Amino acid sequence: MGNPTLPPTPRLRRRTAPSPLRPPRPRLRPRRGGSPAHPRRSAALTLLTGLALLYSLVPLVWLVVNATKSQQSLLTSFGLWFGSDFALFDNIAATLAYDDGVFVRWLLNTVLYVVAGAGGATLLAMLGGYALAKFEFPGRRAVFALVLGAAAVPGTALAVPTFLMFSQMGLTNTPWAVIVPSLISPFGLYLMWVFAAQAVPRELLEAARIDGSGEIRTFFTVALPLLAPGTATVLLFTMVATWNNYFLPLIMIRDPDWFPLTLGLNAWNAQAATIGGEPVFHLVITGSLLTVIPLIAAFLLLQRYWRSGLTAGSLKG
Repeated sequence: MGNPTLPPTPRLRRRTAPSPLRPPRPRLRPRRGGSPAHPRRSAALTLLTGLALLYSLVPLVWLVVNATKSQQSLLTSFGLWFGSDFALFDNIAATLAYDDGVFVRWLLNTVLYVVAGAGGATLLAMLGGYALAKFEFPGRRAVFALVLGAAAVPGTALAVPTFLMFSQMGLTNTPWAVIVPSLISPFGLYLMWVFAAQAVPRELLEAARIDGSGEIRTFFTVALPLLAPGTATVLLFTMVATWNNYFLPLIMIRDPDWFPLTLGLNAWNAQAATIGGEPVFHLVITGSLLTVIPLIAAFLLLQRYWRSGLTAGSLKG
């Protein structure tokens, strides 16, 4: 008989003590909830976002729907649904032709106030913000405190003193009474200050100066392209504020030929309350819709600059 074969003995792994130089890795447990690629949904946040969206869209939907109605259908139909007739194009034609085409005059006045006022405010904010961010001079901190204090004061609080000052200068009831106060934008100056401090590297400016470039040429050729997102953001804010400005023109201008759209549409709306006045509510609504369209177009055109301009100032290069 042969010798019986013994089963192979299993090899025992020798446990080594963990090296003091390389501590054992802790076991990673999967996080409860979502991941960066698939974040966890919040029902409360979704509800709040939906309410905010509803609050923003319902007035616009009401404006679009009621601009398609005639004067009679406007008063007899449901506000959030179309009427029996579609009169949008007739309302637009009537709005542009009513009272010898004064709506076009008000539109041109508003464009004038926006181009001169908002454009000038953006230019001054861009120049002032760049100077405050890149140049050292005595009283810089005092200017910073003054800008913050001016940004905290509401415009309505300064309307009456501004009216008294312009009245003594003989500038009331003129376009300058709206344009000149619109040139001052403390918030725009502060925003450009913060943006220019982060978006324009000092090394780039020093390199341009070493190459023999003057300050004006350095600003327009080196700094200005880098300030484009912040400039577009300030332009958007000042343009919306000037386009929707109501209180300042109300106390400054009495001549209807110099009314902006806000005052003109309010005057049409007030006709129904006057003796013998003709109610033109359908024209007021259609005119309001035409007034909103340029702002929507500006938001769509400047959206990419606006978003990058809001976030670029918070990032360090």
